[in-house]
Amino acid sequence: MAPPRCLCRAPLPALALALLGLAAAAGPRQTPALELAQELAEELWSAGLPGDLPELEPECRSLLAAFAEGSAALTDCLGRRARPVRLCQGCHGPYRRLLAQYGSIARAVGNSSESHNCAKSILTSDRLQIVVTLSEFFNETWEAANCANCLKNNSEGLSNSTEEFLDLFNKSLTCFEHNLQGQGIDLSPNNYTEVCKNCNETYTKLNDLYNHLQRLNRQGGESAHSAHLCIDVEDAMNITRKLWSRTFNCSLPCSDTVPVIAVSSFILFLPIVFYLSSFLHSKQKKRILILPKRIQSNANLVNIQEKYS
Repeated sequence: MAPPRCLCRAPLPALALALLGLAAAAGPRQTPALELAQELAEELWSAGLPGDLPELEPECRSLLAAFAEGSAALTDCLGRRARPVRLCQGCHGPYRRLLAQYGSIARAVGNSSESHNCAKSILTSDRLQIVVTLSEFFNETWEAANCANCLKNNSEGLSNSTEEFLDLFNKSLTCFEHNLQGQGIDLSPNNYTEVCKNCNETYTKLNDLYNHLQRLNRQGGESAHSAHLCIDVEDAMNITRKLWSRTFNCSLPCSDTVPVIAVSSFILFLPIVFYLSSFLHSKQKKRILILPKRIQSNANLVNIQEKYS
């Protein structure tokens, strides 16, 4: 007596999945070709396929699904924080998780043999290498934004200097908004006097801190992006400077006026000193010949003798 036939279906092959997805996407308006594709997919599913279409191991499939979810989360985060730029302070968490998920794929090895290595199956099994391409895109975007300059060494949060800068930035915007309230619709340049006067101290601190961070960053790095701070800080400073100088028509008083005047006066006085010293050193003093007393007495004696001779 023959054993009863198993009614359980084999796992849906990739080709059958594609055909079923194509038929489902067409909806109720299916053409004869799509109906044929659906029938073929059902037949393939029910009959099963030979083992010539490799499927991912369950462990590898789980790693790939986690990477796909991480990529979607990071893409959503970058898109939502693109304007105004808040990439580094808002997306460092999803970026770190995606790095960990990619590392899990690169290190994972299947249980059966070397041929089921997840890294080989997911990363290098085809020409497109979509997982590698996505990972390189996120890494290049993160490096171009110089987010490492705003984060702590372990990238778990913002550095103290970045938090201090963002705090001053928020205070500056709050000051701008507070001093503009109640001025009505007519916002002529004269109406911005209160903003320039009342927000000058906060803006000066913000500008000085930004210049200080920029100098430290240039001294500490040698990479191609070492001359730049992270994109969050740069964008925040650009916004503040445009509001201060273009919108409010304010100017920052120069604190180096006295040194500049002193140095300029010294430089202008140098030619006078040069020509005066040249004149004094080039002047020839007259030499006065002083005769000794003995020679003078002999000369007088000779004159007397010539007089009476």
